[in-house]
Amino acid sequence: MSIQQLVLVDPRRFPDPEADALASGATALLASARVVTTLDAALAEAALAIGFSARAREFAGVVLSVREAAKEALRYAAAGDVALVFGTEMSGLSNADLARCQIIATIPANPEYASLNLAAAVQVACYELRVAASGDAVWRPPSFEAATPDEIAQLFAHAERVLTAMKFLNPRRPRRLLPRLRRLFARARLEKEEVNILRGILARIEELVQKAARADLEPMQPSPVDTKLSDSQ
Repeated sequence: MSIQQLVLVDPRRFPDPEADALASGATALLASARVVTTLDAALAEAALAIGFSARAREFAGVVLSVREAAKEALRYAAAGDVALVFGTEMSGLSNADLARCQIIATIPANPEYASLNLAAAVQVACYELRVAASGDAVWRPPSFEAATPDEIAQLFAHAERVLTAMKFLNPRRPRRLLPRLRRLFARARLEKEEVNILRGILARIEELVQKAARADLEPMQPSPVDTKLSDSQ
């Protein structure tokens, strides 16, 4: 999610092989992590600290959803670093820890299961921050050349010819087949290569239909058994 700074407050073990294994390729962020002994030291240069908690606190100050908190984080980022503060896996942040944060953020999950694993909570928070910063842009598949109206027209004519040869279409009573087929082609927004594929399929069907028609027209040749019976008679 493009987060580049990690500050660890009095970690039990660091560096740790298990952390490297779970980092899923982000070991560079672990390698550059700053280790401090107190939360005050971690927040010393932060323009804004946002503490995360799933539990309601009696003396909480400003409480925002993670989405609204991400917007606030961007507003303050121009003035300096913004800290997203998370507690331990077992107990989260204490009241004293949250008192050092100007905003408390919470992830609006199912109230019966509001507490997320630490890694999941960090991921959600960083995701919301990225969306707030860069929008919901996603990767796009490569674009392919669209078929021209003339190519679509030729495809339609080819399909009409083959369907007629197959006796699937009666040209004298086409009913709604052709208009629906034309609408189908228009709605599909076919690409040039897709038209070529369909034309190739139609050409193969046309070839088989013509072959079958020629076979029906050829005179039946007597089998060897028939010939012998004729001679004996």
